[in-house]
Amino acid sequence: MKGIILAAGKGSRLYPMTRPVCKPLLPVYDKPMIYYPLAVLLEAGIRDILIIIPPGEEGPFYRLLGSGGRLGVNITYEVQEVARGIADALLIGSQFIGNDDVCLVLGDNIFYSPKFGGYLNKALQRPDGACVFGYYVDDPRAFGVVEFDNEGRAVSIEEKPRYPKSNYIIPGLYFYDNSVVDIARNLEPSARGELEITDVNIEYMRRGQLHVVKLDRDFVWLDAGTADSLLYSAQEVKRVQDQTGRYIACPEEIAYRRGYIDQKTVLRHAAELDKTLYGRYLECL
Repeated sequence: MKGIILAAGKGSRLYPMTRPVCKPLLPVYDKPMIYYPLAVLLEAGIRDILIIIPPGEEGPFYRLLGSGGRLGVNITYEVQEVARGIADALLIGSQFIGNDDVCLVLGDNIFYSPKFGGYLNKALQRPDGACVFGYYVDDPRAFGVVEFDNEGRAVSIEEKPRYPKSNYIIPGLYFYDNSVVDIARNLEPSARGELEITDVNIEYMRRGQLHVVKLDRDFVWLDAGTADSLLYSAQEVKRVQDQTGRYIACPEEIAYRRGYIDQKTVLRHAAELDKTLYGRYLECL
């Protein structure tokens, strides 16, 4: 399976912060925003990763992540010249995807749960089609809302409905089989001129191939796309790390735990950091 991070948003809701700095490179508490979706892909065992970035940002991303060698993975980059919606990432990455399945994650979404690995395994072990997640929110009107029947099957998905049919939304993490590339190619732009990921999910639902896994209410999902949510996300990451003693979205820790890199590699990178972070790296081993 291949992995794609869509990190090409302009971040206009975060102006003026995002005029000099691309949104996915802004800090969320103690690490760049891009680390959080990257950690999701690493946790899912995905080692071939494409990051879709805005024009002119190749240098900063490469200085941060390079080609992925320090994590034992392969990272490549593509530029999204014009923002055409989330599903456009599947077209930009079509050659990268090739004949493989793909996991698409949004660059400003943060996921955390001690049981996250179990949820990822459910998505990875699906027999065919697509797997997305259902996350309960009090006010779902700003999101794609999924409705379930009495047997827990998805029967409708609406993007930003005025009158939501449930409180479950679909956050920005999607697992698709290879047919998703053809589905994306046949999409018509929405009224706002974008290729909507909701339309991709609806097509899988029409085929009877959309699997929706409901997340527990104690699962942490954050969308750091506005100033308020960016601040709240940073506070939540700090809270969870302080309470649990676990370092959220540490790519080196995940890569070491999954055997992508060895202890010697971790310590070599740790030696490049200041003493505080060096101590945190040692705690990961």
